[in-house]
Amino acid sequence: MVALQFGTPRIDPEGLVLTEKVVQVSRVAKVVKGGRHLSFNAMVVVGDGEGHVGAGLGKADAVPDAVRKGTAIARKSLLTVSLKGTSIPHSIQAKYGASKLFLKPAHPGTGIIAGGAARAVVELAGIEDIYSKCLGSTNAVNVVKVTLKALSMLKDVEETLAKRRGTAPPSARDGS
Repeated sequence: MVALQFGTPRIDPEGLVLTEKVVQVSRVAKVVKGGRHLSFNAMVVVGDGEGHVGAGLGKADAVPDAVRKGTAIARKSLLTVSLKGTSIPHSIQAKYGASKLFLKPAHPGTGIIAGGAARAVVELAGIEDIYSKCLGSTNAVNVVKVTLKALSMLKDVEETLAKRRGTAPPSARDGS
């Protein structure tokens, strides 16, 4: 029941309208003296479709309880994603465990070119046009974690350049 935080400040989920998606439900067994003790874990992704997304892994003896716990953990681990229109500002790659993920911006109208667990994360983050490729392990839990790690590493290029130059970012110069 670890919250997935990658060095970002905590976001309050109260004002956000979050949707949830169950990515994977697994049955796990622990062998004890009297036989097998079965329990479940559920990987849940939540997002508002406007740049906020989080994920959580809940564990319990019943599936609904595991999903509820996963949702609560995901709401606590929300992060903000830098968006540029309907895509991401730049290409990025990340590695988590044995999973490696490449994310690349796409032109409007391309859609989400991503599979399984990575698709759930980028959809709920509000990204509409993106290319992705997952290499190595395709374990759904690790793919969700590597996708969140990659999205948390994204930076707004124009703001970063303005900071380096010591000028105001373009959005501040427009008078808004």
